[in-house]
Amino acid sequence: MSDFAKTVTVGVTGASGAPYTLGLLKALVAQDVRVWFMISQAARIVFGEETDLKLPPKAADLERFLSETFGARAGQIRVFGEQQWSAPVASGSGAPVPMVVCPCSTGCLSAIATGASNNLLERAADVALKERRPLILVPRETPYSAIHLEHMLSLTRQGAVILPASPGFYRAPESIQDLVDFVVARILGQLNLQQDLVPRWGARHE
Repeated sequence: MSDFAKTVTVGVTGASGAPYTLGLLKALVAQDVRVWFMISQAARIVFGEETDLKLPPKAADLERFLSETFGARAGQIRVFGEQQWSAPVASGSGAPVPMVVCPCSTGCLSAIATGASNNLLERAADVALKERRPLILVPRETPYSAIHLEHMLSLTRQGAVILPASPGFYRAPESIQDLVDFVVARILGQLNLQQDLVPRWGARHE
């Protein structure tokens, strides 16, 4: 048995949105959540464009890097390779954990909607759907084509949650981090995790 409060699978694909990934990882580690992490090659390229972080190419090295970066406990962050089919997320007989793809590229959206399962990340999402486990997809694209929207509708009907990276402005954000926190807070809410990044709507009237 894990001694962590919860386990969440986090997949990262090649859409813009590396700050959302970092914000989510920071929040999960802070809440003592164990993270099963997967990242695509395209996402690594985006990280290089959007952050100053140099992600190690090997899974074991990336695991150590992320653990040190976010101050994770030993074993709290596990990194799985794209073809690591022995990972628990590859089978419905693995641990029943929720999954977030943040950000989710439209290519990944298509693969999940059609059950392609070309790599471990896509397979993990397919497992989440077939086992009726929470699957939260965070697309970051604009504008959306009819193909994108049809895939989103199909996935919603299959039980996934489409949570676009669309920050709100009613809290008068003062920084980019405030905008990032808004989206991360919505993801945490879907995971039934507490968050203090953004005040709940109507909280001041309670």
